[in-house]
Amino acid sequence: MKNYIYILIVLFTAPFVSFAQDSNEKAQDTVVKPKEKLERPAFESSYIVDNPTNVVNNKNALEVQMEHRFGIIRDFDDLGGIWGDANIRFGGTYGVHERVTLGLGLQKHKRYTDLNAKVAILRQTRSGKMPVSLTYFGNVAYDGRKQTATMQPPINYQQDRFSYFHQLILAKRFNSKLSLQFAPSISHYNAVYEGMSNDRIAIAFGGRYKITPNTAIIADYSQPITQFDMDLSDDGNRYSNHPGLSLGFEFGTSGHAFQLFVSNYWGILPQENYVWNKNDFFAGDILLGFNITRIYNF
Repeated sequence: MKNYIYILIVLFTAPFVSFAQDSNEKAQDTVVKPKEKLERPAFESSYIVDNPTNVVNNKNALEVQMEHRFGIIRDFDDLGGIWGDANIRFGGTYGVHERVTLGLGLQKHKRYTDLNAKVAILRQTRSGKMPVSLTYFGNVAYDGRKQTATMQPPINYQQDRFSYFHQLILAKRFNSKLSLQFAPSISHYNAVYEGMSNDRIAIAFGGRYKITPNTAIIADYSQPITQFDMDLSDDGNRYSNHPGLSLGFEFGTSGHAFQLFVSNYWGILPQENYVWNKNDFFAGDILLGFNITRIYNF
């Protein structure tokens, strides 16, 4: 009789034990895994000299930019290019999403107005599960100069005033001191000289090495891939594919980044440098420049 009682007890309690076990398994399955922590930004600023970095603004953060290039250093009379022809750009970017930053800029040379966007596609994590960052940067620029008969290259239609730039930025923060990036790009001008390609493919290498908590050595190298070499006798200039090289220092605080450097790139917009640069760093066509950025968080 006791055996029958034990069997009845087991049969009666078994469904409840099974149900409790299933509930525990479901509860374990629904436990939220901890979110991957993102690696600290690879760079202090959204630019490393002339090329964009992988840095995007936080949501609702505003970055104000001022970029200045002095003239080519010729001799003592021009005070190291300070009395020479200068180029300057004022701009701002705003984080509309934690992965998307939109911007607007105004440049003195050619009276450019540019609209730009930066999108974080992949973001490096501290665990190493995602070892690198991949970011897209693009812009469209409008040449705002008054129409003249001597304008070179000639602008015949409104669409001739537009140029475009697209770049993918692969970046990695190796440790607290060293960050590097590799960035292929394509530049496009609607109006170019006859016989000249409208597009220019290039690659850029940039890096930063911190020597103190707030000071870093920065370097930026840009190499055009598609080649051309034209003797433009009409304006007396010769356009060749001189690569861009910039070396300098960066000083950062919690909200500011100040870059001081020497470079052979006088244009500030990336497509301007990649397509129209005539300066050869190793021939002495060197100038002083600086970038200042300030972040405001709202």
